Amino acid sequence: MVKTSQSARRAAQLAGAVAVLGLLTACGGDDSAGGPRTVSGTASPATDAATTASASSTATGTGTDTDSGSTTGTATSSAHPADSATPAATRTTETLVVSGSRCHTSELRASVGRNDPGAGQENFPIVLTNKSGRSCTVRGYPGAAFLDASGKQLGPDPKRSPGTVVTVRLAPGKSAWAGLSFANPEISGAHTATPASLLVTPPDERDPLKVKWKGGKVPVSGNESSVRLIPFSPGTGA
Repeated sequence: MVKTSQSARRAAQLAGAVAVLGLLTACGGDDSAGGPRTVSGTASPATDAATTASASSTATGTGTDTDSGSTTGTATSSAHPADSATPAATRTTETLVVSGSRCHTSELRASVGRNDPGAGQENFPIVLTNKSGRSCTVRGYPGAAFLDASGKQLGPDPKRSPGTVVTVRLAPGKSAWAGLSFANPEISGAHTATPASLLVTPPDERDPLKVKWKGGKVPVSGNESSVRLIPFSPGTGA
Protein backbone atom coordinates (compact mmCIF):
# COMPACT_ATOMS: atom_id res chain seq x y z
CA MET A 1 0.00 0.00 0.00
CA VAL A 2 1.41 3.42 -0.91
CA LYS A 3 1.49 5.85 1.92
CA THR A 4 0.47 9.46 1.45
CA SER A 5 1.01 12.50 3.68
CA GLN A 6 -1.72 14.08 5.75
CA SER A 7 -1.39 17.20 3.57
CA ALA A 8 -2.14 15.16 0.44
CA ARG A 9 -5.14 13.54 2.09
CA ARG A 10 -6.42 16.92 3.25
CA ALA A 11 -6.07 18.39 -0.24
CA ALA A 12 -7.93 15.39 -1.68
CA GLN A 13 -10.80 15.78 0.82
CA LEU A 14 -11.16 19.50 0.14
CA ALA A 15 -10.93 19.03 -3.63
CA GLY A 16 -13.70 16.42 -3.42
CA ALA A 17 -15.86 18.81 -1.45
CA VAL A 18 -15.36 21.61 -4.00
CA ALA A 19 -16.42 19.31 -6.86
CA VAL A 20 -19.94 18.96 -5.48
CA LEU A 21 -20.60 22.57 -4.41
CA GLY A 22 -23.22 22.95 -7.12
CA LEU A 23 -25.39 20.35 -5.41
CA LEU A 24 -25.64 22.30 -2.16
CA THR A 25 -28.52 24.43 -0.94
CA ALA A 26 -28.08 27.45 1.35
CA CYS A 27 -28.84 25.36 4.43
CA GLY A 28 -26.45 22.52 3.60
CA GLY A 29 -26.85 19.03 4.99
CA ASP A 30 -25.12 16.18 6.78
CA ASP A 31 -24.22 14.08 3.73
CA SER A 32 -22.26 10.98 4.63
CA ALA A 33 -20.97 8.16 2.49
CA GLY A 34 -22.58 4.99 3.77
CA GLY A 35 -23.75 6.67 6.96
CA PRO A 36 -21.86 7.81 10.06
CA ARG A 37 -18.97 5.69 11.18
CA THR A 38 -16.31 5.69 13.84
CA VAL A 39 -12.71 6.02 12.79
CA SER A 40 -9.30 5.53 14.27
CA GLY A 41 -6.00 7.22 13.56
CA THR A 42 -4.50 10.16 15.39
CA ALA A 43 -7.59 10.05 17.59
CA SER A 44 -9.07 6.81 18.94
CA PRO A 45 -12.57 5.75 17.84
CA ALA A 46 -15.52 6.70 20.01
CA THR A 47 -17.84 4.11 21.47
CA ASP A 48 -20.94 6.16 22.24
CA ALA A 49 -24.10 6.36 20.09
CA ALA A 50 -24.79 9.42 17.96
CA THR A 51 -27.85 11.25 16.63
CA THR A 52 -28.17 13.94 13.96
CA ALA A 53 -28.67 17.52 15.15
CA SER A 54 -29.78 20.72 13.38
CA ALA A 55 -27.93 22.87 10.84
CA SER A 56 -24.89 24.93 11.83
CA SER A 57 -24.81 28.64 12.51
CA THR A 58 -22.28 31.22 13.61
CA ALA A 59 -23.29 30.72 17.26
CA THR A 60 -23.45 26.94 17.33
CA GLY A 61 -21.28 24.28 15.75
CA THR A 62 -23.16 21.50 14.02
CA GLY A 63 -22.52 18.05 15.39
CA THR A 64 -24.40 14.78 15.52
CA ASP A 65 -23.15 13.53 18.85
CA THR A 66 -25.15 13.35 22.08
CA ASP A 67 -23.70 14.47 25.39
CA SER A 68 -24.68 11.45 27.41
CA GLY A 69 -21.75 11.68 29.79
CA SER A 70 -20.57 8.59 31.66
CA THR A 71 -23.33 6.42 33.09
CA THR A 72 -23.34 3.12 34.86
CA GLY A 73 -26.25 0.70 34.85
CA THR A 74 -26.78 -2.86 36.02
CA ALA A 75 -28.38 -5.56 33.90
CA THR A 76 -29.35 -8.98 35.26
CA SER A 77 -29.52 -12.00 32.96
CA SER A 78 -30.08 -15.70 33.44
CA ALA A 79 -28.85 -18.75 31.60
CA HIS A 80 -32.51 -19.99 31.64
CA PRO A 81 -34.70 -16.85 31.59
CA ALA A 82 -37.93 -18.83 31.21
CA ASP A 83 -37.13 -21.12 34.13
CA SER A 84 -38.38 -19.46 37.31
CA ALA A 85 -36.80 -22.25 39.32
CA THR A 86 -33.26 -21.19 38.37
CA PRO A 87 -31.46 -20.28 41.59
CA ALA A 88 -30.66 -16.58 41.91
CA ALA A 89 -27.07 -17.49 42.73
CA THR A 90 -26.58 -18.80 39.17
CA ARG A 91 -27.73 -15.59 37.47
CA THR A 92 -25.12 -13.25 35.98
CA THR A 93 -24.93 -9.57 36.90
CA GLU A 94 -23.32 -7.32 34.29
CA THR A 95 -22.25 -3.68 34.73
CA LEU A 96 -22.72 -1.57 31.61
CA VAL A 97 -20.60 1.57 31.24
CA VAL A 98 -21.17 4.19 28.57
CA SER A 99 -18.38 6.75 28.13
CA GLY A 100 -16.99 9.29 25.68
CA SER A 101 -19.20 12.37 25.97
CA ARG A 102 -18.60 15.22 23.55
CA CYS A 103 -15.86 17.77 24.03
CA HIS A 104 -17.00 21.08 25.49
CA THR A 105 -15.61 24.45 24.45
CA SER A 106 -13.78 24.88 27.75
CA GLU A 107 -11.88 21.64 27.09
CA LEU A 108 -10.63 22.63 23.65
CA ARG A 109 -8.03 24.88 22.05
CA ALA A 110 -8.62 26.15 18.50
CA SER A 111 -6.08 27.03 15.82
CA VAL A 112 -5.92 27.46 12.04
CA GLY A 113 -3.31 25.50 10.10
CA ARG A 114 -1.36 26.60 7.02
CA ASN A 115 -3.05 27.19 3.70
CA ASP A 116 -2.85 24.33 1.18
CA PRO A 117 -4.00 26.03 -2.05
CA GLY A 118 -5.01 24.15 -5.16
CA ALA A 119 -7.28 24.41 -8.23
CA GLY A 120 -8.02 28.07 -7.54
CA GLN A 121 -9.04 27.30 -3.97
CA GLU A 122 -7.62 28.42 -0.62
CA ASN A 123 -7.83 25.56 1.90
CA PHE A 124 -7.28 25.93 5.64
CA PRO A 125 -7.67 23.33 8.42
CA ILE A 126 -9.58 24.45 11.52
CA VAL A 127 -7.97 22.44 14.32
CA LEU A 128 -9.46 21.61 17.74
CA THR A 129 -7.10 20.14 20.34
CA ASN A 130 -8.21 18.49 23.57
CA LYS A 131 -6.55 20.41 26.41
CA SER A 132 -8.47 18.63 29.17
CA GLY A 133 -7.45 15.62 31.21
CA ARG A 134 -10.15 13.31 29.84
CA SER A 135 -11.02 11.76 26.50
CA CYS A 136 -13.97 13.29 24.67
CA THR A 137 -15.46 13.34 21.17
CA VAL A 138 -16.18 15.76 18.35
CA ARG A 139 -18.51 14.98 15.47
CA GLY A 140 -19.81 16.98 12.54
CA TYR A 141 -19.18 20.56 11.41
CA PRO A 142 -17.85 23.54 13.36
CA GLY A 143 -19.54 26.91 13.47
CA ALA A 144 -17.31 29.58 11.90
CA ALA A 145 -17.36 33.31 11.18
CA PHE A 146 -14.78 35.89 10.12
CA LEU A 147 -14.62 39.00 12.33
CA ASP A 148 -13.09 42.44 11.87
CA ALA A 149 -11.11 44.23 14.57
CA SER A 150 -14.30 45.54 16.21
CA GLY A 151 -15.84 42.06 16.39
CA LYS A 152 -18.29 42.57 13.51
CA GLN A 153 -18.89 39.57 11.25
CA LEU A 154 -17.52 39.80 7.73
CA GLY A 155 -19.58 38.08 5.06
CA PRO A 156 -22.30 35.47 5.48
CA ASP A 157 -22.04 32.27 7.49
CA PRO A 158 -19.96 29.56 5.77
CA LYS A 159 -21.87 26.76 4.05
CA ARG A 160 -21.42 23.04 4.61
CA SER A 161 -20.02 20.84 1.88
CA PRO A 162 -20.92 17.15 1.75
CA GLY A 163 -18.50 14.92 3.59
CA THR A 164 -18.24 11.74 5.62
CA VAL A 165 -19.32 12.51 9.17
CA VAL A 166 -17.43 10.50 11.77
CA THR A 167 -17.09 10.55 15.54
CA VAL A 168 -13.52 11.46 16.46
CA ARG A 169 -12.43 10.53 19.96
CA LEU A 170 -9.75 12.82 21.32
CA ALA A 171 -7.45 11.62 24.06
CA PRO A 172 -5.82 14.46 26.05
CA GLY A 173 -3.52 16.40 23.72
CA LYS A 174 -4.95 14.94 20.48
CA SER A 175 -6.57 16.94 17.67
CA ALA A 176 -9.28 16.89 15.01
CA TRP A 177 -9.53 19.15 11.96
CA ALA A 178 -12.31 20.48 9.75
CA GLY A 179 -11.65 22.03 6.33
CA LEU A 180 -12.42 25.67 5.49
CA SER A 181 -12.11 26.65 1.82
CA PHE A 182 -13.01 29.43 -0.59
CA ALA A 183 -12.21 30.47 -4.15
CA ASN A 184 -9.13 32.64 -4.53
CA PRO A 185 -10.58 36.18 -4.69
CA GLU A 186 -8.04 37.26 -7.30
CA ILE A 187 -9.45 34.59 -9.61
CA SER A 188 -13.13 34.76 -8.66
CA GLY A 189 -13.40 38.55 -8.56
CA ALA A 190 -15.31 38.48 -5.25
CA HIS A 191 -15.29 41.49 -2.94
CA THR A 192 -12.86 40.92 -0.11
CA ALA A 193 -11.96 41.95 3.43
CA THR A 194 -9.08 41.04 5.73
CA PRO A 195 -10.42 39.53 8.98
CA ALA A 196 -8.78 40.12 12.32
CA SER A 197 -9.95 36.79 13.69
CA LEU A 198 -11.95 33.63 13.04
CA LEU A 199 -14.68 32.62 15.47
CA VAL A 200 -14.84 28.83 15.86
CA THR A 201 -17.64 27.00 17.69
CA PRO A 202 -17.16 23.27 18.40
CA PRO A 203 -19.97 20.89 17.32
CA ASP A 204 -23.08 21.04 19.54
CA GLU A 205 -21.60 23.88 21.61
CA ARG A 206 -22.67 27.50 21.93
CA ASP A 207 -19.54 29.09 23.37
CA PRO A 208 -17.02 29.97 20.61
CA LEU A 209 -13.24 30.16 20.51
CA LYS A 210 -11.53 33.12 18.85
CA VAL A 211 -8.46 32.53 16.69
CA LYS A 212 -6.22 35.21 15.16
CA TRP A 213 -6.60 35.10 11.37
CA LYS A 214 -3.33 35.15 9.42
CA GLY A 215 -4.67 33.89 6.09
CA GLY A 216 -5.05 37.27 4.38
CA LYS A 217 -8.06 38.45 2.39
CA VAL A 218 -11.27 36.43 2.24
CA PRO A 219 -14.35 36.79 -0.01
CA VAL A 220 -17.26 38.54 1.70
CA SER A 221 -19.68 39.36 -1.13
CA GLY A 222 -20.22 39.16 -4.88
CA ASN A 223 -19.42 36.36 -7.27
CA GLU A 224 -17.93 33.16 -5.81
CA SER A 225 -17.95 34.57 -2.28
CA SER A 226 -19.10 31.43 -0.47
CA VAL A 227 -16.88 29.95 2.21
CA ARG A 228 -17.26 26.19 2.67
CA LEU A 229 -16.70 23.76 5.54
CA ILE A 230 -16.13 20.00 5.62
CA PRO A 231 -16.66 17.90 8.80
CA PHE A 232 -14.05 16.95 11.37
CA SER A 233 -11.50 14.18 10.79
CA PRO A 234 -8.71 12.87 13.07
CA GLY A 235 -5.41 14.74 13.15
CA THR A 236 -4.35 18.30 12.36
CA GLY A 237 -4.72 18.28 8.57
CA ALA A 238 -1.01 19.04 8.19
